[in-house]
Amino acid sequence: MKRPYLTKKDLTVNLDELLKEYSELELQLADPAVHADQNKARTLGRRYSQLTPIVGTYRELDSAREDLTAAKELAGEDEAFAAEAAELAERIPQLEEKLRHLLIPRDPNDDKDIIMEIKAGEGGEESALFAGDLLRMYLRFAERLGWKTEVIDSQPSDLGGYKDVTVGIRAKGDEGVWSRLKFEGGVHRVQRVPVTESQGRIHTSAAGVLVYPEAEEVDVQIDPNDLRIDVYRSSGPGGQSVNTTDSAVRITHLPTGVVVSCQNEKSQLQNKESALRILRARLLAIAQEEAEAAAQAERKSQVRTVDRSERVRTYNFPENRISDHRVGFKAYNLDQVLDGELTAVTQALIDAEMAEKLAQHS
Repeated sequence: MKRPYLTKKDLTVNLDELLKEYSELELQLADPAVHADQNKARTLGRRYSQLTPIVGTYRELDSAREDLTAAKELAGEDEAFAAEAAELAERIPQLEEKLRHLLIPRDPNDDKDIIMEIKAGEGGEESALFAGDLLRMYLRFAERLGWKTEVIDSQPSDLGGYKDVTVGIRAKGDEGVWSRLKFEGGVHRVQRVPVTESQGRIHTSAAGVLVYPEAEEVDVQIDPNDLRIDVYRSSGPGGQSVNTTDSAVRITHLPTGVVVSCQNEKSQLQNKESALRILRARLLAIAQEEAEAAAQAERKSQVRTVDRSERVRTYNFPENRISDHRVGFKAYNLDQVLDGELTAVTQALIDAEMAEKLAQHS
C-alpha cells in the first residue's frame, strides 16, 4: 500500500531539529575562526551540504502549501487562480515524495573517504594481474570524479600485477567516497584467457576487494601500549631486497590481532604513519560491524577470504560483459567499465539501497 502523503505533523519532529541545526551551521560557517581549523570547517561544510537540499525542499513545500490555500480562496473570483491551484495540487505530492526520500536516514559513513584493499586470490599470477586491472579501474573512476588517490602500500607480482595493494581515495567536494564505493567490497571474478595460457582456454580467477571508511584520529583511539611494532627490510617481486635499511614497518594491534604492514615509503616514519592510517580504518570497520551485527549490517557482503563462491561481480572478457550478482545489473561495456566508467554499476547498487530503505520506512 502506498504511503500517505506527508503532513506538517509528520515532518515537525524531524525538521524542527534539522532547521535549528541548519541555522546553527550557517552561523558557525560564517565565523572566520572556524575556518582556521580546516578539518572542522570541512566537517561542518559537509553537514551543511547534507541539510541544504532537505531545508530547501521543505521551504519549497511549505511555500507551495500556502500558495495553494491562497489560490483556492481566489479561484472563485479569477479562473487563473483555479488553474494555479490545480498545478500546485499536483506539485505538492511530488515535493512531499522528494522530501520523504531526503529524510530517509543516511549511512553515517557516507561522507567519509575510504581505504581500499585489493588482494589477489585464486588463479595465481592471473589473479594478480586482475587485481592490477581492478586497481586501475578504481583509479580511473576516481580521476573522472576529481577525487584524489594515493597508493599506500603494495606487493607487486612478477608479471606486473599485484598480490596485494592498498589505496586511499579522498573526495575534493562534498560527496563522500564511501557513499559511492562502499558496495565494492567482496569477491570480483574474472573470466578470460590468461596471458600465461598457451592453448587459448578461458580461465576463471578471482580477486578480493575490501573497503573501509577512513577513520580520523577522533574516530578511533589507539593506545600505544596495545601495539607491537616490528621493522624489517622491504622487498619487491620475487622476494628480492629493494632497500638496504630496515624501513618497512609491521604493526600488530594486540587486543584484536589485526596486523598491518607497509613498505612503500623509504622512511620508516612514513611507513609507520601509513600503517597506522590503515589500522585505524580496519579498527573502525570492526567496531561498526560488531555494533551492527544484530541488525545484519550492510557490510555482511564484505569478505575475509577470496573464495570464488562468494563473488559479488563477474567480469566476462569474451562477451565484454559485467554482471553484479547482488542487484541483477548486467551491461556489455566491460572495456569501458575497466577504463573507469563505473557510474552505472555503482548507481544500480545505490538505487537498490534506497529502495530497500524506502520499503523499510513505508
